[in-house]
Amino acid sequence: MKNRGFYLDLVRMLGFLPRTLSLYKLAFIPKSALKKDSSGIHLNNERLEYLGDAVLGTIVADYLFKRFPDADEGFMSKIRARIVKRKTLDYLATKINLPGMIDPAIPLANNAKHIYGNALEAFVGAIYLDRGYNAARRFFEKKIMAKHIDLAKLVQKDPDYKSRLIEWSQQNRVEISFESKEEQITGKNTPSFFATILLNEEEKGTGRGDSKKEAEQQASKAALKTIHTV
Repeated sequence: MKNRGFYLDLVRMLGFLPRTLSLYKLAFIPKSALKKDSSGIHLNNERLEYLGDAVLGTIVADYLFKRFPDADEGFMSKIRARIVKRKTLDYLATKINLPGMIDPAIPLANNAKHIYGNALEAFVGAIYLDRGYNAARRFFEKKIMAKHIDLAKLVQKDPDYKSRLIEWSQQNRVEISFESKEEQITGKNTPSFFATILLNEEEKGTGRGDSKKEAEQQASKAALKTIHTV
């Protein structure tokens, strides 16, 4: 009976009949879950999330390529990054009631983050394995893109350098950190600030400014140039 309820909820969410129920069940076991099978092996959706991340990136890239036939690579990359970043995926997962598919009885680690967005990626991975790329594409375009993403708003949005760098790091799963310090320049009465950007603990950009914000903006701009997104 429990499986039947899960199956019916899944059909309503998907809009078609799933074939391999076990894939979808696995998609809703967060990688932070403290769950094991009878052999003591941890069960989680990490592998499906990895696959779904790649499939989702392709779906969104394909959609934007067709939607904006005259756009350059930089523009499409920015819009794609805004759609597939962690915060947006968490939001989209809640819009399709994906959190309700996760068994509340499954214990989770205390440091669990982005459970819903990760589960959405794993869900897309499950659809891909179960029914193929076109089914995954139709699901995301019809159930999510068409209903819950304001593409016009995303296009009009003009993020600053720091925001663009943060979006890029989230999209590419690169660890980012900002280090800022105040400097006193000889002959200048007001303080200046110096900022350094680290990507995966490697220095990628520096900048100076009359405020911490300005210094970080300049450092972010320099970092974006090193990864060829400016």
